[in-house]
Amino acid sequence: MIASLRGKILEKHPNRIVVDVNGVGYEVFVPLSTFYGLGEAGSEISVRIHTHVREDALLLYGFVTLLEQDLFERLIGIGGIGPKLALAVLSGIEPMELIGAIERGDVARLTAIPGVGKKTSERIVLELKDRLPRARLAAVAAGGATDAPALRDDVVSALVNLGYHRPLAEKAADAAITMLGSSSDAGFERVLKQALRELAK
Repeated sequence: MIASLRGKILEKHPNRIVVDVNGVGYEVFVPLSTFYGLGEAGSEISVRIHTHVREDALLLYGFVTLLEQDLFERLIGIGGIGPKLALAVLSGIEPMELIGAIERGDVARLTAIPGVGKKTSERIVLELKDRLPRARLAAVAAGGATDAPALRDDVVSALVNLGYHRPLAEKAADAAITMLGSSSDAGFERVLKQALRELAK
């Protein structure tokens, strides 16, 4: 099974890319969240891969972060949700916002995603609410001060719960806080997103 690809972007389209790995072009389907995080055609990239095997095809789905891949694999584990619909979900809502909507049971927000009906939204909430990566989404209250050590601990804890080893999580959290600062403008969600970008480098 192909778990990751490192090479150059040969072609780039909103729903798929072609990655040139030593002269072999791999077609990889991607959500918009990954598409926007990639460089232009010709740039070097490294993407995580979910290999989906069907009777008539072997399809590759690519993600910049472990969080995107984790959510994709949890979504396709739900009856009635295939890879195409899972990509549509990730293309219609940011990963952290998706987790928040599921945890709040916000069916209306999920139904607003193109291609996702009410029954599918209800099934996503029902089946994933207690199986999500336990990334705490309580962003800092507007205008409230942020306690830098507490913020760092929350981000590290979220990354560890997403499957990253603690030393890597601590390094990424430190880099994110250094880049964004620890003021109230940074906030938990922004720092976590930046930490995930650091881990994807």
